[in-house]
Amino acid sequence: MPKASEVKKNAAIEHNDKVYVVKDINKLTPSGRAGASLYRMRLYEVTTGAKADESFKADEMIKTADFMRQPVTFSYIDGDEYVFMNTEDYTPYNLNKETIEEELLFIAEDTTGLQVMIVNGSAVGIELPPNVELVITETDPSIKGASASARTKPATLSTGLTVQVPEYISSGERIKVSTSEHKFVSRADK
Repeated sequence: MPKASEVKKNAAIEHNDKVYVVKDINKLTPSGRAGASLYRMRLYEVTTGAKADESFKADEMIKTADFMRQPVTFSYIDGDEYVFMNTEDYTPYNLNKETIEEELLFIAEDTTGLQVMIVNGSAVGIELPPNVELVITETDPSIKGASASARTKPATLSTGLTVQVPEYISSGERIKVSTSEHKFVSRADK
C-alpha cells in the first residue's frame, strides 16, 4: 500500500469501501513547522462517476484498487460515448465524454500509445502517453529568420487545444505536445 504522497494522477484507489480514480492532486503545506503536508485529491467513483474531494496526510496509507491497463486506439464517437478499441483482441471500450474530457484535448484519430484503465472489469478512464503528435489548425503566419529560442505565439491544434509555439512554426505543421504540461515539445518527426 502506498503513502498518500506516492499516489499519482489516474491511480485507482479504494476509499470508504468504494473504488475511485484519482483525477487531480494538490499538495497543501501548512505554514507551521510541525504541520504535515496534506494531499487534496479529486476522486471520481468508478461505478457512478460521482465526484469526491478528500484530503490525506502525506504518510497516510492508501489502498490501491485492483486494476489493469490495455492498449487501445480511438475508434469512433457514438453520441456522448467515445469508443476505443483494444489493439490486441479488438474489444471495444465505451467511455462517457464527461469522464475523459481533459484527455480528449490530446486524442486525435491517429493518436498512438493510449491505454484504457479497467477496474473490476469496466473501463474507467484513458491514460495518455507522455507526448502526442497533433496538427496545428490555426496560428499566426510564421516569421522568416525567427530563432528557435525567440518569442512564442498561440496555436490552436486539431483537437481544440491551444498551446504556445515558437514563431517559426506555421499552420498545418505536425508538432509534439507534452500531455502533462500542455506544452509544445518539438516538431513531429516526418
